[in-house]
Amino acid sequence: MQFTTPIVILKSKNLIDYNSKIVSIGSCFAENMASKFDYFKFNTITNPFGIIFNPVSIENVFFRAINEIEFTEIDVFFHNERWQCYEVHSILSNQNKEEYLLNLNQILIDFKNHIHTASHFIITYGTSWVYRLRHFDSAQYRQAQSDKNIIVANCHKVAQNQFDKEILSVEIIKKSIKNTIELVQKVNPNCNFIFTVSPVRHIKDGFVENTQSKAHLISAIHSSIFHLPSSNYFPSFEIVIDELRDYRFYAEDMLHPNQIAIDYIWEKFFLSQVSENIYPIMSEVCNIQKSLHHKPFNPNSDSHNKFLDNLKSKVDAIKKTLPNIEF
Repeated sequence: MQFTTPIVILKSKNLIDYNSKIVSIGSCFAENMASKFDYFKFNTITNPFGIIFNPVSIENVFFRAINEIEFTEIDVFFHNERWQCYEVHSILSNQNKEEYLLNLNQILIDFKNHIHTASHFIITYGTSWVYRLRHFDSAQYRQAQSDKNIIVANCHKVAQNQFDKEILSVEIIKKSIKNTIELVQKVNPNCNFIFTVSPVRHIKDGFVENTQSKAHLISAIHSSIFHLPSSNYFPSFEIVIDELRDYRFYAEDMLHPNQIAIDYIWEKFFLSQVSENIYPIMSEVCNIQKSLHHKPFNPNSDSHNKFLDNLKSKVDAIKKTLPNIEF
């Protein structure tokens, strides 16, 4: 008997291997997947501007980086004793304005360089719901952001009466996806895209509203990329909703997938998106990682010293194949 409804995922035509350079950006689920890439020692950067949930704000950071639009004083504001920016996550906030701007602009330069050289972009959208800023102290900022209608990436715990909440239409999301792909391909025409929708439920928006939000994202993605050979869709949302439809696969908040679910999705991901040629190397990397986390009963014993010698041999052997790998 079969007790699940497994999703058939076709093997990608643009496979990832250890020569790939990966940029993963989007919701907190993007970081879950990126942690797996880090564990297996792929060349990956993740959310340089912190977690960003909605398509328009993700498009905005690509636009700023590719067009080399530096962050200036008109882009930041002081709130809760720290300098903040509506285009990035609060994890980057700083008590010193000059340090904050220097950091943001250095990240911008690094991100631009990664955009130019990446082989794969993994973009994980979290929600269609957005917050549109009503007021801002700087009229210059409002003018500079007029084309974006000041949709924020993060509200930074500013009072909710400063924003209008709305849901992005399928058409707006499609336009944002198209803009993002075209922006990147102008400077990196040979890159590939993997789009996915976060399985994390945003029930603060409401149960029905969360479903509507995810539906807009999924519909827009499929409408935007079905004809593009450089892009494909990975069904992380569908895996959780259809294959793992049981609360034992959720964390204590009953909203986020737990580690079992994350591991399961990762397995589905690498089987469909990663080249089979590197599975043996991934297995060896995994063995080394487990050994590195091993806690010896007696660190001074002969057996532990032999264990360390064996581990060093394994690391040296894999470095011959992947000289840039670091453990």
